[in-house]
Amino acid sequence: MVKLLRRSLCAALFLIAAPAVFHWAGAQNLSQNTAKTVVTTPQVRAELLAYAPDGVEPGKPVMVGLQITHKPEWHTYWKNSGDSGQPTELQWTLPAGVTAGEVQWPTPKKIPIGTLANYGYEGTVLLPVPLEVSQLFQPGVLSSELEVKLKAIWLVCKQECIPEEGEFAIKIPVKGSTALSAGAFAAAQAASPRSVPNLDVGSSTARIQGERLEFSIHNLPVSLRGTPLALFPETPEVLHNAAVAGKDWTQAWQGAVWTASMPVSSQRSASPGMMPVVLATEDGKQAYRAEARVIGEWPKVAAPAQVSPELAAALKANAASQQAPVNAAGQAANASDAMGLLPALLLALLGGMVLNLMPCVFPVLAIKVMGFTQQAHLSSRTGGEQVGGRSSMASTGLAYTVGVVLSFVALGGLMLALRAGGEALGWGFQLQSPVVVAVLAALFTLIGLNLLGVFEVANVLPSSLATLQAKNPQIDALLSGVLAVAVASPCTAPFMGASLGFALGLPAWQALSVFAVLGLGMALPYLAASLSPAVARLLPRPGAWMDVFKKLMAFPMFATVAWLVWVLGQQSGVDGAGALLLLLVGISMLAWGLSLRGRSKATVATLSVAALAAFYWAAGSYITQNAPDNVAAATPQGWQAWQPGKVDQILAQGQPAFVDFTAAWCVTCQLNKKTTLNDAQVLADFSAKKVQLLRADWTRRDPAITQALAALGRQGVPVYVLYKPGSAPVVMSEILSAGEVRAAIAKL
Repeated sequence: MVKLLRRSLCAALFLIAAPAVFHWAGAQNLSQNTAKTVVTTPQVRAELLAYAPDGVEPGKPVMVGLQITHKPEWHTYWKNSGDSGQPTELQWTLPAGVTAGEVQWPTPKKIPIGTLANYGYEGTVLLPVPLEVSQLFQPGVLSSELEVKLKAIWLVCKQECIPEEGEFAIKIPVKGSTALSAGAFAAAQAASPRSVPNLDVGSSTARIQGERLEFSIHNLPVSLRGTPLALFPETPEVLHNAAVAGKDWTQAWQGAVWTASMPVSSQRSASPGMMPVVLATEDGKQAYRAEARVIGEWPKVAAPAQVSPELAAALKANAASQQAPVNAAGQAANASDAMGLLPALLLALLGGMVLNLMPCVFPVLAIKVMGFTQQAHLSSRTGGEQVGGRSSMASTGLAYTVGVVLSFVALGGLMLALRAGGEALGWGFQLQSPVVVAVLAALFTLIGLNLLGVFEVANVLPSSLATLQAKNPQIDALLSGVLAVAVASPCTAPFMGASLGFALGLPAWQALSVFAVLGLGMALPYLAASLSPAVARLLPRPGAWMDVFKKLMAFPMFATVAWLVWVLGQQSGVDGAGALLLLLVGISMLAWGLSLRGRSKATVATLSVAALAAFYWAAGSYITQNAPDNVAAATPQGWQAWQPGKVDQILAQGQPAFVDFTAAWCVTCQLNKKTTLNDAQVLADFSAKKVQLLRADWTRRDPAITQALAALGRQGVPVYVLYKPGSAPVVMSEILSAGEVRAAIAKL
């Protein structure tokens, strides 16, 4: 019998790695394609620009900057964001001898939001940063370029706010001019405030008068005199940002001196000795930066009101009753508040067992059945009831269990480590990476081809290695456990959600114990069957049917490949999916070529490697690109894209909301979507109760969705939540039924 897992996994390692041999050779040609200079989201287009008119040399001007183009009504923030928001953060990675200066912030605009006010940018803004090149900078031997890398983090807001980030890279030629973005940097410089000429810092003051600051700024340009000015404080949380000119604050010209009386913020958190401010004309065409020396003693900040322990307990109990999510039966759904370790372990065990019935695991069942049938065949040849057959089945069952448990622990440990490092990750995070999706697609393609007999890994591996593997079928079983977890982990089964949510709040060793028991639950049915001789007797006797059955099992593998290609299409667009299909064709051709004999094997294998390398060079970069906006943001009619704060807005209008936390790589999510959420009666009930339908797509990494899931006590998808004004959110089952949804809607 073919050693399924051994051959497939070994082939995957060999064939998937083959294109990497050619990656270095084409690195210079690909540098412009792989250096990502643009990141696009549904709210902004962010691009890294460079300007070096005289090349890159010490003493020569070199500028880089992040240009953000906002969609209508969206904005990002200035260095002082105002009453809310967050300034854009730029983190540079530069070679030795090159340092980045401060951001030259353009003059912002005031953005009123109710009784608050923020400072930020709409439309298109460039945040320029000068680079200082010293004599220590040495360009590369093979490439005379200055490579600049940037990680940018920004908060983009309309009525709701969305945290976003992007990683950028650009290469600036050392010799010659880089001036394509000269116009953008010139416009940014014109929009930036200039220093006040001949500014006398000692005479420009900000005098404290009770709860107000009395500004007196000297030596402003003659062209500004008599002109009303807008004031933007660079120091946050000092002035009352939402103060209305002419009502809350006043200004006047006393000859060449500009004066203003500004109210101090009731939430003041700083008491500076200097007040740097930007003064700009109302049209923003002229702006100057001045510094005023603070005179007087800042008023004391009122201490927070003390709350009695009794009142604090009452407030906490009331908040818990209003905000803790409940399940469809009205019970608390946030297990992290009420669950102990032992109940969590029990739920993890049950959840792992139920995971075998989830659609995610169906393709792997083919591999399980093949392995079990193979061991049953071995048992029958050794007498069925004899110790050798039973012990062989038992040892492979134990090996499979070890593979599953260790994989769950490793995956859980990796997630915990990344979360401790500041990453916003949840269960199934690995399939948010297009690279992981592509590798799994290649692996399942090879498994399918192996099952059909297209290639034999014995023809590729050294005979000693193949013989060693053949004598140890437990290795096949262990690897099948690893593969089962790789495919099953994106799904969240019933009982799993609460236990995972609880586990991530525990100390590391306790959290890992939950993951281990989850793996034990998944492996338990197979382990129990391998320890029972009666199971082997129930299987048909060996015969020609086993070869037919083996080939039949190839088609669940190819169905999984089709699903993974579709997932990649959701992540990287149609070009990404097409690129993956092209690479799978090359991998399949190489697998077939390696199965040939004689000269044909060498010839076809060489041509296959060349073709695969060409495919990888031409189309590999499309796999990791972001899907276009029209793909990533597409939602069916009647559904809206979930965004942070959207539910609160809907509830504030007195309407209920239903949120579908989903992902393209979650098979259970897609099954629920095509059945329950598309049920005509369910949709009619939603419409009758005027329920707003929101879809939170977690296909690619989204820290905002991760945080929203954590607030519900969940760490993976699917999650379905029904919100009603004045009531706790209702968290529904992972395996969703139309009856459950309709019953919850009927209670609105």
